[in-house]
Amino acid sequence: MAEVFVTVAYIALLLIYAFINTTSVEGQKLDINYWSNRIGILASSQFPIVTALGTKNNVVSMVTGISYDRLNYIHRMMARTCFMLLWVHAAGEVLCFPSFRETLNEDWLRAGITAMVAFSILIIVSLRPVRNDVYEVFFYVHFLGVLIFLVGGYYHTKGAHGSYWIWPSFVFWAFDRFVRVVRLVVFNHSYFGFKSGTGTMDAETELLSEDVIRLRLRRPPHFHWSPGQTAYLIMPSVSTLPFEAHPFTIASFDSSLLSTASTEAQSSGEVLGSSVPFWKELVFFVNVQGGFTKKLKEAASKKETVKVFVDGPYGPSPDLGSYDTSVLVAGGSGVSYTLPVFLNIIERVRKGKSSCTRVVFIWSIRGAEFVQWIEEALIKAVQLAPPSLTVSIRIFTTASSPTAQSNLSREDNSSVSSSTEKKGNHEHVIIKKNSLSLSFMSLRGVRMEDGRPNLDALLKEEVGVTSGRMSVSVCGSQGIARSVRHALRFPVSGPSSILSGGPSVTLHVESFGYA
Repeated sequence: MAEVFVTVAYIALLLIYAFINTTSVEGQKLDINYWSNRIGILASSQFPIVTALGTKNNVVSMVTGISYDRLNYIHRMMARTCFMLLWVHAAGEVLCFPSFRETLNEDWLRAGITAMVAFSILIIVSLRPVRNDVYEVFFYVHFLGVLIFLVGGYYHTKGAHGSYWIWPSFVFWAFDRFVRVVRLVVFNHSYFGFKSGTGTMDAETELLSEDVIRLRLRRPPHFHWSPGQTAYLIMPSVSTLPFEAHPFTIASFDSSLLSTASTEAQSSGEVLGSSVPFWKELVFFVNVQGGFTKKLKEAASKKETVKVFVDGPYGPSPDLGSYDTSVLVAGGSGVSYTLPVFLNIIERVRKGKSSCTRVVFIWSIRGAEFVQWIEEALIKAVQLAPPSLTVSIRIFTTASSPTAQSNLSREDNSSVSSSTEKKGNHEHVIIKKNSLSLSFMSLRGVRMEDGRPNLDALLKEEVGVTSGRMSVSVCGSQGIARSVRHALRFPVSGPSSILSGGPSVTLHVESFGYA
C-alpha cells in the first residue's frame, strides 16, 4: 500500500509541476512547443536521483540508512515515470515541427532519438518477467542501455543548456563503481587472496538436487555479515562476462556462540557433519534457473572448484528482538534467508537481547532428503535454545514418495560408503548418519508432514495463540509470499484483532527474483 501511495504521489507531483507556468516567454498560453520542452527538462532533472537510487553504494542509502534494495523500487518507478514524460516531450516535438524529417541530420536530434530508443529497450527488459527469466540479458542491456541513454541525453540537451542535469548522473555512477572496485580489492585481496590452486578464493560446488547448488567458501575472520544479508558473487570462469555480479543470500551464520559450541563439540569427539559450514564458512544455496546458474550447475555436477570474488554484504538485517513471536516461512532455497534469522533469534534470546518467547520455523521442500542440507544446524539450534523459548519446526515435503525415499536413502548410503571406505570407517559413518536423522526427528517441537503447508491455517493458528507483537518473515516464490499475505489479510491482523486481544502482526517478504 505504501508503494502505491508513493507512486501516485510522485506522478501527481510531476504532472502538477508540468502544468504550472505553461505560458511561453512570448505570452502564448499552453504553447505546445514550450510545454513539451518544459516536460523534457523536468524529466531530465530526475536523472541524477534515478541514477543514484539504482546504484548499490549511493548517497541516499548513506544518509538515510535505507538499503539499496529497498530504494530500488523507487528507482524503477521514477525511471518509468520519466520514460512517460520523455515520450510526451518527443510527441510534442513531432507535432510542433512539420519538417521533423528534414531536421534528422541535426546531431542533437539524432542523439535524442538514439537515447529514447535505448531507454525504450531498457524499460522493456527491466520488466519483472524479463528480469527473472533472462537476467543476463537484462544485465547486459541495462549496463549498455544506461550508458547510451545518458550520453545521448547529454548531447541532446547540451544545445538547450540542460546538460547540467545529466552529467551528475555520471558522477553518481562512477562513485558507485569506484566504491565497488575498492570493496572487491579490499575484501578479496586482504581476506581471500588472489592465489590460484588451493587458495582461499576457491569455492567448492555441490549439487544438492536438480534445482539447488551449494557454494562453500572459507570464512575469513574479518568478514562479517548479519542474518538476511546478501553478497554479489563474481565467477569469471562461469559467467559469460568476467565482471558479472550475481546476488545471493548468505545462508551461513556469523556467530561466535555457535562457533564456540561447535569447537567444544568437536573437541569432545562429536561429529558435526553438515552443520560446520553454517558458522565456519560462507555458504550459498543457489537456485538453478538458466544462463549463469545453469553453467554453475554443470560445474557443480563435477564437484569443481571455482574462483569467486565476493562483493558485500548488502541489504538490511531484520531486527526481531522486540517481537514476542517470530514465524519464519521458507520454500526450497529460501531457507538461505530464514535459517540465519532463526539461529540469530536463538542466540539473542540466550544472551538476553530478545524478548521472543516462541519461534516457528516452517519449511516447504520437495523431498525429505532436502532436510540434510541444514539438519545438523537445526539440531544444534534446538539444543542451544533456552527453556524460556519455545521452538517449533514444521517441515513439509511436497513430492515425497516412500519408494523414492527408500531408493534415495540407499543411494545416499552407498555414496557415503564409497567415499569413506578408503578411510576404513564406512560402518561408523552410516550408523552416525542414520542416528542423526533419528535424533532430529526426536527433537522437541519438530514435525515433518507430507503435502503442501496450509499457510492460511498455520498462520491463523499462530495468531490465535499469540498476544503482544508477532513478526512473520517469508522467503520463497511469489506463490508462497502471496499465500502468506492472503492468510494475514484483514481481519486476521487488523485493528479489530488487536482490540480483541490478538497480536500486532508485522510482515516481511523476501521474495525470489532480482530487484
